[in-house]
Amino acid sequence: MSSEDLVAQYGPRESMEYDVVVVGAGPAGLATAIRLKQLASEKGQEISVVVLEKGSEPGAHILSGAVMDPIAITELFPNWKELGAPLNQPVSGDEVLFLNETGATQTPHWLIPECFHNHGNYVISLGAVTKWLGEQAEALGVEIFPGFTAAEIVYGDKGEVRGVATGNMGVGKDGEPTGEFQLGMELLGKYTVFAEGARGHLGKQLINNFKLDANSDPQSYAIGIKELWEVSPEQAKPGLVVHTAGWPMDGETYGGGFLYHLEGNKVTLGYVVGLDYKNPWLSPFEEMQRWKTHPSIRKHIEGGKRIGYGARAITAGGALSIPKTVFPGGALVGCDAGYLNAARIKGSHAAIKTGMLAAEAAFEAVSAGRQHDELAAYPAAFEQSWLHAELQRSKNFKQWFKKGNTVGALMTGIEQWFLPKLGVKVPPWTIHRTLPDHVYLKPAAECAKIDYPKPDGKLTFDRLSSVFISNTNHAEDQPAHLTLKNAEVPVQVNLAKFAGPESRYCPAGVYEFVKNEDNSDRLQINAQNCVHCKTCDIKDPTQNIVWITPEGGGGPNYAGM
Repeated sequence: MSSEDLVAQYGPRESMEYDVVVVGAGPAGLATAIRLKQLASEKGQEISVVVLEKGSEPGAHILSGAVMDPIAITELFPNWKELGAPLNQPVSGDEVLFLNETGATQTPHWLIPECFHNHGNYVISLGAVTKWLGEQAEALGVEIFPGFTAAEIVYGDKGEVRGVATGNMGVGKDGEPTGEFQLGMELLGKYTVFAEGARGHLGKQLINNFKLDANSDPQSYAIGIKELWEVSPEQAKPGLVVHTAGWPMDGETYGGGFLYHLEGNKVTLGYVVGLDYKNPWLSPFEEMQRWKTHPSIRKHIEGGKRIGYGARAITAGGALSIPKTVFPGGALVGCDAGYLNAARIKGSHAAIKTGMLAAEAAFEAVSAGRQHDELAAYPAAFEQSWLHAELQRSKNFKQWFKKGNTVGALMTGIEQWFLPKLGVKVPPWTIHRTLPDHVYLKPAAECAKIDYPKPDGKLTFDRLSSVFISNTNHAEDQPAHLTLKNAEVPVQVNLAKFAGPESRYCPAGVYEFVKNEDNSDRLQINAQNCVHCKTCDIKDPTQNIVWITPEGGGGPNYAGM
């Protein structure tokens, strides 16, 4: 049965009304909620705020490097140190390495562009910071509903956004209600703020429905694959930040590695691959495993224990790919809108800042008795903010890398190192893109096949053992949340033309081509493995795969990530 059928038979849905509904308890969503409550307290007013979170708790689905610039969290909580925010490890050193297969060249400190300088920043677990933000929000009176997915947008008679509906619970694999069936609930607000992260399920619909991207470049994405290791005290270098370019990527493929030393003898490391890559034989997961074998990376973790794994899509288009962020009844914040600064490899400060800006606009509107209109004050405030200025400085970053890594590295040096020394902070030229990432994939017959080494189980690993330590779980008896517009396309197009790239770009072993009894091929979808990275929704060459929300509480349960 469709959602409409279920509502018709078991409805109407119950509803709850708030001043502001926030979708997603990540840094952007929680900053929105916190700032709303702070403003209400400052003005002696009341404002009701609810936050929906599809993970089991705030932070459960959060995955990031991460090095945090504290500028935004300091604006939100000037006394964050006294409040116990888990920003415990200041950056102690920066290394930028260009790798070849066996060696590395370290960039002299004086040649490192400002965007890679991390003095004053902190190596953090963004999951831990998010959990802390959730605690601060609840202390201020924000209602947080973990384990509840925002499955549908609720529209009004004039097309305005009035809120969201949570997903139905207790629907079987066959789409029929089971004995545990519960109809979803509507959460209605005067304004609804969407903070779902990169390639948000509902954000994608809003961008399409309201044509919010009509005047922006197509968004560009990357996949980030991350591991958390525990190492010996002798290997630990708390606060050291390492970034790498070059091997194992070829000169035409955007990608690079990061390795950060946390406190407590822990190392967080990962590899990022641009989802505009051309060779369908490429596997981002295997590239990450291969990268770890390089002497410059191996020395940091060899002999240690891998204790965490995860993956997430990253918005990398920058300033020119940010869509219009407001529409009747709501706003997009954080990575749902694409505010991440790819040149700095940072997005959490942007998420917090845009959440605060949207909150200030929503508070002003609610206080004035408005509802369901456009919060024009939010994008106007963004254009006057330090974040806008920061993103303008790196507006061409990903565009140059579309022209190859040599051009990208050269122009990044010119725009981020040379021009600032001349007093030119914003490049005087603008480079636009017109194509989305999924169109770049070439037919398999035109590309060199890549043979990856087998994992050794000590330094390198396979997908399934990796998914195991992500603590990923989904209720088995539920409709697949990885849907196909046309069930014939995976075999007839993806397998025939592109050699089944979904079996390689997925970092969790969700997609698998298997043989039927008559020796024909079919795509098997192992939805229970899904870590909610959204890569399939982005990279599928025919855009046939659509990621939708599973039952609330499903997915990864990241710890310390």
